Amino acid sequence: MKKTVTFAVMHFSVAFMVAYLLTGSVVVGGAVALVEPAINTVAFYFHERVWKRIEISKEVARTKRAAVSHDVTLREQEMREGVAA
Repeated sequence: MKKTVTFAVMHFSVAFMVAYLLTGSVVVGGAVALVEPAINTVAFYFHERVWKRIEISKEVARTKRAAVSHDVTLREQEMREGVAA
């Protein structure tokens, strides 16, 4: 939890400093420091959902390849044994 809190403080500080240095306004710096991390959090949520779908798709493809490979191996074994239909 300490790591999360220190990261949040750092994130707010960086957002504030960048906005302040670009605009010279403490109000704009403060607003950006509050809004940017909130928007970033929402964006991160959707980013994670997309990556989860990619990972699931890869796992499904891997499973299908393994199943096909297994079926081919079984057919080859059946043919060797003369059991092929």
